[in-house]
Amino acid sequence: MDYFVHESSYIDEDVEIGEGTKIWHFCHIQKGARIGKSCTLGQNVNISNYVIIGNGCKIQNNVSLYEGVELEDDVFCGPSCVFTNDLTPRAKYPKGAAAYKRTRIKEGASIGANATIVCGHTIGRYAMVAAGAVVTKDVPDYALVAGIPAKVIGKVNEKGMVLRI
Repeated sequence: MDYFVHESSYIDEDVEIGEGTKIWHFCHIQKGARIGKSCTLGQNVNISNYVIIGNGCKIQNNVSLYEGVELEDDVFCGPSCVFTNDLTPRAKYPKGAAAYKRTRIKEGASIGANATIVCGHTIGRYAMVAAGAVVTKDVPDYALVAGIPAKVIGKVNEKGMVLRI
């Protein structure tokens, strides 16, 4: 095994975990998930069925990635950020995986603490979502978005430096 999994975490069958990845306390990695190399999953992270995570991703504490979410390489997910996969969920009338909306977080993007990413959208390359923002539409490459709903308020470079507001 060329990755680390804390003894309190659960890894289901048919999971791929890349070399150098670290999975910390109380995580659950579900069937069919694919996690790249050199990733870090903080405490209490849930990776649902068939989620794809690229190389070098950092997923902070208390994040759940639901089926239909894909993270490309070097994505940062701040503490307690939220992803959804169904726009109109009902407990009594579940639609199942065929109805889930795909959410894609492109290379190098960062999502701030407690931000919510409504399903069916793409966050562009190296974009930055401010803490507490609610993303309800696609975010362009290198955009800085904030607010409820999230709106473009500036531009950032690959290192996360704000270029203009």
